[in-house]
Amino acid sequence: MILVSEYGMNDLKKVTVVLPADLLERATMATGKGITPTIREGLEAMAASHAYEGLRRLRGKVKLSINVDDLRRD
Repeated sequence: MILVSEYGMNDLKKVTVVLPADLLERATMATGKGITPTIREGLEAMAASHAYEGLRRLRGKVKLSINVDDLRRD
């Protein structure tokens, strides 16, 4: 069987996880999707959160040649 995803062909991992039933139910209700899409969204949110934290650490340390007030007027 060949699996194709938005990430490309054959780069998927099949995993088995043990989760509290109530957590899984609350998460799937929150997303309105099935188990796999719900878990995928949770993993993507965690990865994005980690990336944002890295960007927050750079705050005030990067000099930009952009005038924020000019950008706000656009």
